[in-house]
Amino acid sequence: MIDTLSCAMRNIIRKKSRAALTMIGIIIGVTSVIIISCISACGTTAVNNELDSLGLSGMNITIKEGKKLPLTNAELELISTNSSIDSATPVMALPSSFLLGDDSTDVITWGINETAQETVSLKVLYGRFFDKNDIASSARVCMVDKAFSNQNFSTDNIVGKTVRVNINGAVEDYSVVGVLKTGSGMLQNALSGYVPSFVYIPYTTAAEITGQSNYNQIITKLDSGVDIDELSGRITQTLNSSQGVDDGYTASNMAKQRDVLANILGIVTLILTAIGAISLIVAGLSIMTVMLVSVSERKREIGIKKSIGASKKKIVSEFLSEAFLLSFIGSIIGVILGLVISYIGTSIMEMTLIADWKYIVFTILFATISGIVFGVYPSIKAAKLKPIDALKYE
Repeated sequence: MIDTLSCAMRNIIRKKSRAALTMIGIIIGVTSVIIISCISACGTTAVNNELDSLGLSGMNITIKEGKKLPLTNAELELISTNSSIDSATPVMALPSSFLLGDDSTDVITWGINETAQETVSLKVLYGRFFDKNDIASSARVCMVDKAFSNQNFSTDNIVGKTVRVNINGAVEDYSVVGVLKTGSGMLQNALSGYVPSFVYIPYTTAAEITGQSNYNQIITKLDSGVDIDELSGRITQTLNSSQGVDDGYTASNMAKQRDVLANILGIVTLILTAIGAISLIVAGLSIMTVMLVSVSERKREIGIKKSIGASKKKIVSEFLSEAFLLSFIGSIIGVILGLVISYIGTSIMEMTLIADWKYIVFTILFATISGIVFGVYPSIKAAKLKPIDALKYE
């Protein structure tokens, strides 16, 4: 086997320019497939993190439109007592504006509590998160996202600074206690022209300023393995019973909506991967073409080998080994090139490279097997040559 591979490698080196051109097809195909898989994995992870940060991984409870019902601490405690609820946080969304000198910038102010850090995956970059004292005292403190800091202060860390925010006409100063990174920041960066920056204040502060007792919604984080559809039915029934109504609250299965998006991303990835795989098939055809030419050029060599006792199996194994080496070496180079390009791309986008090694191994196997399959016909054609006819070839 080693002798056969050595012979095949010598033949490749002898025609290295042709071999390089043949491998280019394999390299391009494998590179494209690897880039697609890495981009898909990174993109899916980034989108899921972003959706988690927006509370789209659990269940959201709201009041049905047109219903005048409470959604306050009493309902929050009622929801939190359910054993399937890991954590629950109230949310008050308030369109507002940030004032800096004579300039005014639109922002969305979120009223949240100390459990929001876990419930909606808010990550502290600098400073701290809200604590129970902030909530209990309706403190004039706030947290801002990184985009807000960079946009208005040209720096990431503005902990300790004071910002002035206009909420429903109430202009007040808030001390910045933390700077947050919301998920991957991808969606917010992509929609920076449409989605304003975020400012976070204690929900008790928001209620005091606006005189609004109701939350916009209650976001929950669920225990793993929970049947969300069944749980949402029980939660809404409990809330409806507490108010003596039949249909006053709704619980949205946000995880299901996220799964739908994940499935769409998966389908897009599959289509793009299939397009990349087509290039591998084309590359396999080029291997077959080159090897057919090689058979014609080496007829005399084949005739000599067969005249001194080389079997058909030996001739076939030599040509198949050549096809194997061309496709295998090309696929390895393609994988390395794909990972390098993916790493550069993810670094520019400030994302972490995610490479699925099972997918990479599958791609190498697919490319190699394709090359071997397309090398079968030339190999059989070479093995069927008659020694006398082959020796006559000039």
